Amino acid sequence: MQSLGHLDDTATQLNQVFLANYPTRSARYLEMMPASQAAELLQQQPMHLVAGLWKHLPPGCSDACFAHFDDDFAARLIGFLDSHLAISLLSRLSPERREALFALQETNNSALVREYRTLLSYPQDCAALMMTTNVQAFSADTSASDALARLRRSKQTCPDTLFLLDASQQLTGQVQITDLVTSPSNALLSSIATPVKATLSVLDHKDTVIETFEGQHSNTIPVLDAQGLLVGQIGYSDVYQSTKEDLATDMQTMVGVSKEEKALSSSWFAVTRRLPWLQINLLTAFAAAAVVGMFENLIAEVTALAILLPVAAGQSGNAGAQALAVTMRGLTLREITTRQWSRVLFKEMRAGFLNGVIIALTCAVGVYFWSQSAGLALVIALAMVSSLVIACSAGALVPMGLKRLGMDPAQSSSIVLTTVTDIAGFMSFLGIALLLTDFLPKG
Repeated sequence: MQSLGHLDDTATQLNQVFLANYPTRSARYLEMMPASQAAELLQQQPMHLVAGLWKHLPPGCSDACFAHFDDDFAARLIGFLDSHLAISLLSRLSPERREALFALQETNNSALVREYRTLLSYPQDCAALMMTTNVQAFSADTSASDALARLRRSKQTCPDTLFLLDASQQLTGQVQITDLVTSPSNALLSSIATPVKATLSVLDHKDTVIETFEGQHSNTIPVLDAQGLLVGQIGYSDVYQSTKEDLATDMQTMVGVSKEEKALSSSWFAVTRRLPWLQINLLTAFAAAAVVGMFENLIAEVTALAILLPVAAGQSGNAGAQALAVTMRGLTLREITTRQWSRVLFKEMRAGFLNGVIIALTCAVGVYFWSQSAGLALVIALAMVSSLVIACSAGALVPMGLKRLGMDPAQSSSIVLTTVTDIAGFMSFLGIALLLTDFLPKG
């Protein structure tokens, strides 16, 4: 029995070593485990290991694990996490669970609870919810040796930037950790400090945060409150993670899927979030069908047109989706703004025309060999060019137009674009066929 206990202790130690040294791989393994088992494993680990691993877990996995934690463990984890991770996690909890965890925390750390309540009161997507409150601030007359000693005593993750404050607690400069450790021990921080290139307000929108980082090329930017006092900092990694989450969210909302839905969400949750958009899409499908109905007599006279209808609509839909994806990526990553709509539009029109010409030639050859009709080949070729130009133009204009109107372009761009490309594909193909009816084979 003693040997079995020794083996259990060894296995536990090996688990801890692996989690500490390979957090990314550990996170991947945890993702593949049932949430209940992953939560049970995590609750057996030291809290500092769990907190270090937490940032490597995607929100869906971390939320599922957190739901299985007992309240005591969950409350202690909230206290160990970096503030921006804790706030992100708390914002996704139900109000009842959040208050229960706060009640457990208040007995040991009421200041932390007050801080988190304040942060949660800020608007969504503002700098306050992206920042970490774990900042190291010193007076300018602190020596390098004293600063290093204080950093060692804090037992927190060492930041790459230290901030200097004057007697009124106003920000006056910053010191890079590399400069600190290479300076003489008696050197004052003021002698190795550099000016702060940029600051952010707690109320600055996420877009402003990203633009500031792009303009300054800084690894860390301090965040100030309404009185100009230092309350936190935002690192480049935080901005990168936020942008990555935005892209993932946009991918879902573009096709009518709720951003709250995860891969392991319940079927009923998925149905309630997807069904409204599917109903809207059904209405737009009837609109496209109505266009086809306008040419009912023509299709009855030239039945080959019915066979080629999916080709015209399918190609325009694919071309529009490509343009939409590129434009959405540009808007999300702030590579473009709505003021550049004309440049984006003309670029997509040229791309649509060139792709349309090449696809038209390929398609016309195939249709000619199939039908032995030069007229039918000409119709499909002209339809390809016109529908691809319209589709690419719509792929650029729809998201930029919605953005300009103050709407979320990811929320409904795909639905609007599908309507435009279907109608454009059917209308161009059947409209050109109507004009060239005399050259088409009957029957």
